[in-house]
This record gives sequence, structure tokens and C-alpha cells, in this order.
Amino acid sequence: MLRLVLRVRPSVSLARPSVLSGPTASSRSGPARSHLKRNHYSGPARIRTASNGRYFYNSILSNRTCVLQQNQTASISSSKRLYSLPPHQKVELPALSPTMQLGTIARWEKKEGDKINEGDLIAEIETDKATIGFEVQEEGYLAKIMIAEGTRDVPLGTPLCIIVEKEEDIKAFADYVETGVVSTPPPAPTPVAPPPPAAAPAAPTPAPAAPAAPAAPRKGRVFASPLAKKLAAEKGIDLGQVTGTGPDGRVTRKDIESFVPPKAAPPAAAPTPSAPPAAAPAVGAVPTGTFTDIPISNIRRVIAQRLMQSKQTIPHYYLSVDVKMDQVLELRRELNEELKSKNIKLSVNDFIIKASALACLEVPEANSSWMDTVIRQNHVVDVSVAVSTANGLITPIVFNAHIKGLAAISTDVATLAAKAREGKLQPHEFQGGTFTISNLGMFGIKNFSAIINPPQACILAVGGSEKRLLPADNEKGFDVANMMSVTLSCDHRVVDGAVGAQWLAQFRRLLEKPVTMLL
Repeated sequence: MLRLVLRVRPSVSLARPSVLSGPTASSRSGPARSHLKRNHYSGPARIRTASNGRYFYNSILSNRTCVLQQNQTASISSSKRLYSLPPHQKVELPALSPTMQLGTIARWEKKEGDKINEGDLIAEIETDKATIGFEVQEEGYLAKIMIAEGTRDVPLGTPLCIIVEKEEDIKAFADYVETGVVSTPPPAPTPVAPPPPAAAPAAPTPAPAAPAAPAAPRKGRVFASPLAKKLAAEKGIDLGQVTGTGPDGRVTRKDIESFVPPKAAPPAAAPTPSAPPAAAPAVGAVPTGTFTDIPISNIRRVIAQRLMQSKQTIPHYYLSVDVKMDQVLELRRELNEELKSKNIKLSVNDFIIKASALACLEVPEANSSWMDTVIRQNHVVDVSVAVSTANGLITPIVFNAHIKGLAAISTDVATLAAKAREGKLQPHEFQGGTFTISNLGMFGIKNFSAIINPPQACILAVGGSEKRLLPADNEKGFDVANMMSVTLSCDHRVVDGAVGAQWLAQFRRLLEKPVTMLL
């Protein structure tokens, strides 16, 4: 790593030196290399050297910063005392995939104060494609972690940590804060929305008016006919309560016969408010504790975006065919006997990958990509194999599958699948591909349709094998065969229906006579 020390005096003009070339992060193989800026302070100036060869000269004053661009000079007139730090390196977040814009600090493998050796893994970075180990090619000590573990959506170029050469320099960065960079803690889980407040109880319904109290018995002498008196005595009617309709209010027989004694009014109770009606549950309200909000990882977010883009922008159509697998199963058994000593075990999927690659050579339209302005027909077949992981679906690539043998394909698939599930795939191992295979046969799925992986033109969905009765010209009139259903999803902009049918016919021919794959 180049170390430059620049001393600047007041009223001295600085000219920018020529730009040096250097490798970019994307051109390196293996684990992601760190994106380093070395800072060395001596006097009133510092120089920062980036791994891509560009130089930034920052003259640090107590109250302002002056950045020199190419072909520019600066005149500094200040004699204020400047802040100084020991020599150190800033590790920045680089682009770990062509489409990466943001990253998530999945885990720090080192803590502040730890010794770092060349090639040590210091962190795991979750990109839009996978979780990638992040290592440095420098020795030193981790002086400061600037972005906390679990921080999401960190922009490219953000300083992640500071590395110093000497252990005694660590304490100088204990309270260091990068200007414009805030180490935000991981987001807290989304709080569960509280249940909506209960509706205010309705005003109590006014009680119905109490029935009128019966008329008080008439006082004094009551005039009644002898028959009315007799009937009243027999019925136990108080004549004082009967309103007479005869002359001068005399009670008559008719009055007694039509008299209905009034009901006694119930005793007046103290008014009590009626119980409020039970509030109806709010529409869509979910009881607390009946669900879990799972944060969306960068990988899951990108998968969702790409699948939606694929279904909305690519005119899919689907072709299905049944393939007789008896000869493949027999050849697989024989070859596995031969490969026991090499600890290699071929799977049916290895034959499918090989047959797909050879079919793409015969029908190159299926091995093409839609590039908006052109259709790119690929001359090599790099087969992407869908692998389900805890973080989502990823498609590691079997490169040059058309020229590899079955044993080499089997070894590649086993290695890539293990690395995918452990989150150790490198970008070059899953970026690209010209044709994709998604196999759910091991789960007992008979057939399904897959979504195209853009910019590819086709994806093959593979179901499981099952025994079926097939008509045959023999004494029994039928044969029992192992049949497998496959469905080819095609981009109609690139692959016409007849071309897709030709590809499936060639694919079926290769599997039903697998020895032809050796020609």
C-alpha cells in the first residue's frame, strides 16, 4: 500500500499528481477484497489513497475542508493548529456485484482491538445477491467499527471500519466519528399496531314513561244501583274506583261489568345507565400475538423485484413433455458403481444438466438473451441451477456444461450447492448464466411452471419420476416405464413456439437415449 506524506504551508499552491491505475474490487477473484483508503497525517494536510488509484487531497483546517480536484490548485492562508491522527486505513464498502447499490452488515467477525492478519475475514456483507465474506489484505489492528452489525442499506463507499498498524494507536480512535457517517443500529422490529380504541358507548336509551298511576278512589258517598252493588261485592270491586255513567255519576251494572281494575305501578327505581353495547370488532383488526413480522433481507427484496419484473415484462409461454427415464436410471446405476472408488455419486439432475446444455447447442435460440436492442446468442452454455437457501433462492452456475463430463458436473453442483447454503458463494459463481434449471422432483412435485430468470430466454422446470403404464406391442399389451414431466418456460420475444418445441424434442431424445450424450 502506497504511503504518501504531504506537508502544506499557508499560501502554497498544490497541484494534483497523475492518476495511478489499480485493480477494482470486481476484477478480483476469491473473497471480496477490502476497499481501503490510507490516511497519513503530518502537519496540516492529509492524503487519502483509494484502491482504484484516485487521489483526494483534503486540507484539514479547524473550521473547513478544502478538496482539490484534478487540474485545480488551492491557496490556503491559515495558521491555526490542525488536528492529527496516527496513520490508519479506512475500509470502505465496495460494489460486490454489478447491481449492488446498498449492503447490509450481516456480522462482524472481528471486534475492536483485535489483531488482523492478511486474508482474515473481518465481516460478512449481505448484498442483493448473497451474503459474502469480506476480508482485508493488510495486517494491523481493528481500531474502530464505524457501522454497527445489522445495519441495513449501507451505501457504497461508506467507511466501515478503521485499521491501524500499531496496537498503541487504537486508543486514538476511541471517540472518532467520520463526518457525515452515523453508525445506526439495526432497525427494531416493527411494533405491533395497538388494537383500535373501542367505540364510545352510545347514550343510554331513555326508559319508557311509567304508566299513569290509577285514579285515587273517590271519597265520600258513592251512588250505585242495588244490582251494581251486588255485582261489585261478588267481584270484589271497590265501587270508589268505578266511574259511574248513570245519572249524577251513579254506578250502574254496565259500569261494573266493563270495569277493569288498573295495574299497580312498580316502585320507582333509581335510574341506572344502561350497559353500553359491545363494540363491534374493527374490520381487519388482528389480535396481538397471532403473527410475526419478518424483516425483508436484501436478497429477498431483490428476488421479489426481479420476479415481478420478469412476470410483468417478459411474455411467458409454457411447453410440457413427458420423458421416459428408464435408460437414464440404468446408466446412472452402472456409472455410480464405477465411480464408487472416486467418492462421486451421479444424480438424475446431473444428466438433466448435461442434456439441457447439449440441447442448447442444437437449438441455440434457447441459449439466448434479450438485450433490448439485440438478441444475444451465446456460444457457450452456462447452466444456472436453482438452489433453495435459508435466505432465498440463488442460482449458482455450472460453467461450460456442454463440454464437461457427468462426473465434473456432479462435483460442481455439489460444491456450489453447499457453498450456497452456507452463504459462501462468490459473485462470479452466481452472476450470469445462459440457461436455468429448477428441479422440484425430489419433493414429489409432478410438474410446475417456473419464472424466467432475466435476461435469459428459457428456464426448465423439472418434476419427479413416476411409474406409468404405457401401451406396448407385447403379450400384456402394456409396459411399465419411469416417466418424468418437464415444462419449458420461454420468452416469446426470443424463442418462438416451434423453436421451444424443437428444444424439448432434442432434450427428450438425449435423455431417452443417454448414450448419445457421449457422441
